[in-house]
Amino acid sequence: MTVVPQQVAMLQHRYATALPELALPSVAAAVPDPQVVVLNEPLAVELGLAPDRLRTPDGVGLLTGTVVPEGAMPVAQAYAGHQFGGFTQLGDGRALLMGELVDLDGRLRDLHLKGSGRTPFARGGDGLAVLGPMLREYVVSEAMHALGIPTTRSLAVVATGRAVRREESLPGAVLARVASSHLRVGTVQLARAAGDPDLLRRVVDHAIERHHPDAARDAHPYLAFYRSVVSAQARLIAQWMLVGFVHGVMNTDNMTLSGETIDYGPCAFIDAFDPATVFSSIDQGGRYGYANQPAAGEWNLARLAEALLPLIDEDQDRAIALATEALGAFRAEYDTAWAMGMRVKLGLAGDASTSDELFAPLLDLLRESHVDYTSFWRRLAAAARGDVEPVRGLFVDLAGFDAWLARWRALAPDADAMDRVNPLHIPRNHLVEEALGAATSGDVAPLENLLEAVRSPYQRVVGLERYAEAPPADFGRYRTFCGT
Repeated sequence: MTVVPQQVAMLQHRYATALPELALPSVAAAVPDPQVVVLNEPLAVELGLAPDRLRTPDGVGLLTGTVVPEGAMPVAQAYAGHQFGGFTQLGDGRALLMGELVDLDGRLRDLHLKGSGRTPFARGGDGLAVLGPMLREYVVSEAMHALGIPTTRSLAVVATGRAVRREESLPGAVLARVASSHLRVGTVQLARAAGDPDLLRRVVDHAIERHHPDAARDAHPYLAFYRSVVSAQARLIAQWMLVGFVHGVMNTDNMTLSGETIDYGPCAFIDAFDPATVFSSIDQGGRYGYANQPAAGEWNLARLAEALLPLIDEDQDRAIALATEALGAFRAEYDTAWAMGMRVKLGLAGDASTSDELFAPLLDLLRESHVDYTSFWRRLAAAARGDVEPVRGLFVDLAGFDAWLARWRALAPDADAMDRVNPLHIPRNHLVEEALGAATSGDVAPLENLLEAVRSPYQRVVGLERYAEAPPADFGRYRTFCGT
């Protein structure tokens, strides 16, 4: 590890200073032959970092953790979590928080590395990551950002030149990730499990300062904080559902207090609409399947409430009553956000009651005919302009769909408004696999094409027409893996 006075970046260490009990100093593993595979230049500029400097040896060292700016304090963060319902104490086993940056808008942002080597939390793992899953996170997080969904961002993926053994030998890589913070429901859970009231208070105060400052001015700041997290997560999960995104591993350590999507492991977007869709190879019971995501989010927030009880009120019975009431708002906020989003997707405005009756029958029709979810919405916009055959051709039950279509068209949907919110381009599963496979073999052109498409989700891109098409019929059932 080298400390350099000529700084590529000025990093703060607010988390490490505020919560030293949850921040264990650690160092990155040596990188034999670092090569930048992809660098998010617009994000770098937003962070006040010069892209050309990030490509120098010192810049690549920052992106892999092997060059530490003077004054920085890289740490592995400790947290707990319910993983598929079981509680365990965890931490960054293959990751480092390099520190915080102040971006050009004055916002504090974490710079965090994945795959940078073993930490005290590695629990026997090698602490490394392989290229494919790191590129998956890069692609999907960029797509989510372009879709306007709160998300962590990917700054760079650097190939390490080290082979990493999984079921086979694969090229290693480090992902540099940017987030509003890496504070999680599991961070609060660990503080509560530690039995240290002061630590619990400091964790939540830190989260309030970074993400929910209005709560500090409330007469009951910790209850107000909880309500803010409930609201942020209700809106976030509604956005996931509206675009057909499946997170895949909604453990409490993968739910942020900021309301950003984090940890793109076995994630994917649905193709043929089926509420029972499960992609993750480890989710045998479908706990985190597409239709179960709202309930999973609500369950996670109940665990956050349990951890916050001592701060909400000294009287436990009163604390439980207040937290239960606050959690009760989740379903209403989620339903409102989802219904509003559906009305916008359908090009409808005005009285909500006129469109609510359309939702359930439409989803039933989509499921029964295995309709490609993303393609459907743009074809439906064409029907609003008078060209109904492309969308009718997606359905087996033509009589049922025609009846639904007549009710919808009678409401005078706005086709242009639909095209502004319904994407042409998402990270199609077959295209993601194509891009990751090619990049792993040294050809980054398909990756660059995919990134160009998903960064323009609503506009057609000349030469990339295939990126707006449904998967081929022979693509088959899709499974995803965590990559650890």
